[in-house]
Amino acid sequence: MICIVTGVSGSGKTTIGTLLSEKIKLPFFDADDFHPSANVEKMSQGIPLTDMDRMPWLNHLAEKIQEWEKSGGAILACSALKEAYRSILQSVPHNFWIHLQGEKLILEERLRNRKNHYMPPGLLTSQLDTWEQPAYGLHLDIKKSPEELVQTILDHIFSESPKSHVGIIGMGVMGKSLALNMAEKGIPVAVYNRHVPGKEEKIASDFAAKNQQFPLLQGFDDLEVFVSALELPRKILLMIPAGEAIDLQIEQLLPLINEGDIIIDGGNSFFEDSNRRSDELSKKGIHFLPMGVSGGEEGARKGPSLMPSGNKAAYDLMSAYLEKIAAKDKKGMACVTYVGPQGAGHFIKMVHNSIEYGEMQAIAETVHLLRFGLKLSLPESAKVLRNWITGGLKSYFLEITADILEIKENNEFLLDMILDQAEQKGTGGWSIQTALKYNSPYSSLFEAVTARQLSANKKDRSDLSQIFHHRFRAFAEDKVLMLEHLKNAYALTRIINHETGFKLMQNVSDALEWNLNFSEIARIWTNGCIIRSSLMEDLAEFFQSNHSIFHHKALIGKIKEWKPDLAYIVGMGLQHDFALPVMSASLNYLLGRITDDSSANLIQAQRDYFGAHTYKRKDDPEGLPRHTDWTTLKYKQLNLK
Repeated sequence: MICIVTGVSGSGKTTIGTLLSEKIKLPFFDADDFHPSANVEKMSQGIPLTDMDRMPWLNHLAEKIQEWEKSGGAILACSALKEAYRSILQSVPHNFWIHLQGEKLILEERLRNRKNHYMPPGLLTSQLDTWEQPAYGLHLDIKKSPEELVQTILDHIFSESPKSHVGIIGMGVMGKSLALNMAEKGIPVAVYNRHVPGKEEKIASDFAAKNQQFPLLQGFDDLEVFVSALELPRKILLMIPAGEAIDLQIEQLLPLINEGDIIIDGGNSFFEDSNRRSDELSKKGIHFLPMGVSGGEEGARKGPSLMPSGNKAAYDLMSAYLEKIAAKDKKGMACVTYVGPQGAGHFIKMVHNSIEYGEMQAIAETVHLLRFGLKLSLPESAKVLRNWITGGLKSYFLEITADILEIKENNEFLLDMILDQAEQKGTGGWSIQTALKYNSPYSSLFEAVTARQLSANKKDRSDLSQIFHHRFRAFAEDKVLMLEHLKNAYALTRIINHETGFKLMQNVSDALEWNLNFSEIARIWTNGCIIRSSLMEDLAEFFQSNHSIFHHKALIGKIKEWKPDLAYIVGMGLQHDFALPVMSASLNYLLGRITDDSSANLIQAQRDYFGAHTYKRKDDPEGLPRHTDWTTLKYKQLNLK
């Protein structure tokens, strides 16, 4: 929507436009700021502008209006004295005209009191003579206060144009936060939540009522009324649990929507389900956008990382809205990109979460070593992490971990009062399932998931701890040296964890011909999302010219340098009874990737011996499968002896 506030000088266009901007969260522009210098000079001298003077200015404003409309709308204060001028500004279909009018005495008094403006009061008569009364729009008398005028405008806007640009279904934490984000950014948004008697009643309407400071937000408790409140083509964002709930909600929507409408799934759906839904909805003429959303409640409210995929034409219709609400990278670009076809957006969100699993476990292992291996207190451990953050290892997870280590409740550290049973949702298991399906090594995630599973049975662990007399044993080595080893070991574990995640994405992208852009994926993960870090910023650049982290010259040097530190920490930790599943798995993955002569030849021989599975020979350039009758060969050699 473009709101154009017209009127002669002194009518209050800037005041009303600014107040309206604050209310509906659209940017405000003053047409006077777009006058060429020659026009400003003439008006400063009290010389009225001619139509020839105004034409370049008006045409430029018309171009800007088109730009503002594409980016979500704006409010423009412009005198627009003649109908010919206004017709030039009618460059988009969503113009809403507000005409301010008042008595000449009031206008003259205002102009006399106005300071530092190039428009002298003497030109008012010329403007009043030029003014042509429009037959459309909202006409307001400037006798009323600015606040009263703005309220009248708001009432009129919503009675004239009640259609919302985006609809959100699901008023959980993420749905509510995204709705407020949109409303604050000037996007008219409607929200809906299912009605369950005695459990979920008037969730959406109550939410809108509690947030009346956002007049662009509307709440509905009836699905049909909600759908009818959306402009065409409808853009409906589902923020509900993954699985059957998505299919049921889509089924309810289908009779109410039309071909060309857009359904966006912003939940953590399994990408293969999203592939299926994309195909099914495409046959019905409905555009489907599976979209990963990362950042948690705070990110959704202030700016998440968004990973949309699916129908490209639908993405183009949604992109302006998504760019408005997304986080911004260090160059000011929105942390959103079109990922690829089908469920590619949900796929990379799944991988994002698996990298998150590995990162969390790696930090947990690191803090355990700080506390019980180096015998540092929680505040001392927090200080170490903060030093690492400023020393090149900046990440969201290290930042929040340092905070956690310092938080007290009733003079006790809160961390020590939390039961050591880690929970998890489905994305970790889905990633393992996908890695197995596409033959992609993913040991760090396997171990991170296993660690959570092992933590679940607290009683059994406690019983076995007593049976085996398990106790962590502190390191006797120099603390300063151990801290350096540990920092480097964690840094390398983090690199390997990211390598396995991006390698999985590469394998699936190749298999499904998605042509994923890993530089762009890393870029949109540099802010707004949970795994944002300085490393991710580096990867956004690395992937512009490399397909693998392990093949980038700068990182090769670091991997070589830090490999002994990781091996040392893993060895020391295991010797002192510390479980280091992700660190150990990362080291094994690295060694497995860089080993030329592995032990796999023996495995192939064993498979052929007991199951005739065949093998290939090094001295066969064609790589033909071979089989050996091992038993017969064994007896022949025994007879020879």
